[in-house]
Amino acid sequence: MSYADLSTYIGNLYDSVCALEVNTTNAMFRLLLSMVLGVVVGAERKRKGQIAGIRTFALISMGACLAMLLSIYVPQEYMGLKNGDPGRIAAQVITGIGFIGGGAMIQNKGAVRGLTTAAGIWMTAIIGMAVGIGMYACAIGSTVLILMILVLFEMYERWRHVGQETKVLNIKVRGIVSDLEPYRRLFRDNRVHLSTFYVEYDYDKDETDISFLVLVHLRSDLLPLLGELSHVGETMRLSLSSQMDV
Repeated sequence: MSYADLSTYIGNLYDSVCALEVNTTNAMFRLLLSMVLGVVVGAERKRKGQIAGIRTFALISMGACLAMLLSIYVPQEYMGLKNGDPGRIAAQVITGIGFIGGGAMIQNKGAVRGLTTAAGIWMTAIIGMAVGIGMYACAIGSTVLILMILVLFEMYERWRHVGQETKVLNIKVRGIVSDLEPYRRLFRDNRVHLSTFYVEYDYDKDETDISFLVLVHLRSDLLPLLGELSHVGETMRLSLSSQMDV
């Protein structure tokens, strides 16, 4: 194949990929690109240990892309409309993807986790739709921005200690505790904000069960605080959790 023939072939391939009308070449290219972009976002979520990972995000992106392709192809082939009606079928993707996003969120006694993954699922579906309509640069740029938000902003939060989370400290002490000031003092000394507390007395066993709801910086090391709390009173049990167990 001569250089001229190769240039012509590449030119025709480029025109086919960038054509407004849906054809076999640009349809497969768009599905492949949407899959790659979905894999990129899914790999980051899987790195964070989320349930929705590479396969989930890839399928969501490809599904949204295929919905957009169908929106263009059906009117194009059966109604003679060159650009189709991209809003008809694809509009349902925005609504339908909410069910998958809802499944990525975990609600447990007032605490909700997985909001970032749910938002990523929704955004990945939009990226797939953008690829399906031929907005390649916009889709790739959006994927880069998503990675910046998920990776770089997380590094910034760690560096600046931005963000707080709720922890529950449960303490079982022998005897009936009537003064919580020693515990409050320890929280103040360790810069831990005490939001509220719950106390349960067991007069038969002469025990007190105290649950402290505290607000701490993300990834704070609370082990030194636990050691100090264990020496307040005759501690029988001490536990730390991220969910509300009281």
